[in-house]
Amino acid sequence: MMDRPEDLEEFTPYLMNRIMARYNKGVEAALKEVGVSVAQMRALVVLFDGGPCTIGELSVLTVIKQSTLSRTLDTMEKAGLIRREGQDGDSRVRKISLTDTGRTAYETAWPAMLGMRDTMLAALTQDERAQLNKMLLRVFYDIRHHDF
Repeated sequence: MMDRPEDLEEFTPYLMNRIMARYNKGVEAALKEVGVSVAQMRALVVLFDGGPCTIGELSVLTVIKQSTLSRTLDTMEKAGLIRREGQDGDSRVRKISLTDTGRTAYETAWPAMLGMRDTMLAALTQDERAQLNKMLLRVFYDIRHHDF
């Protein structure tokens, strides 16, 4: 007989998925007020934090399928938030980077992300938040045989 939690909320992946769904819903509403989608914000954060990267790298780091991300980047490029440039004369490999407008959009939208994080973790002390992050990082690095 397969081990099964008495309550579905004891199944960690399910609980994590539910938490992130609620977080994402709140973030979506908060970002809408500043005119940025969740997918755009993920790209802005990664590019702001890590600098220029390829669409493949950005896809892994934003956890967005490459086809979906490509459409998001098209919209962002039209809005002047990013620029795509060929690398070393090879137009097939293009680096994506933030423009000044993209940096401003990030700086405008980032407080909404922080606010939603604080709302999500309001029941935890600072020490508990730090411990939770340490545990999640251990799990994340342990399952890193995936690209995501």
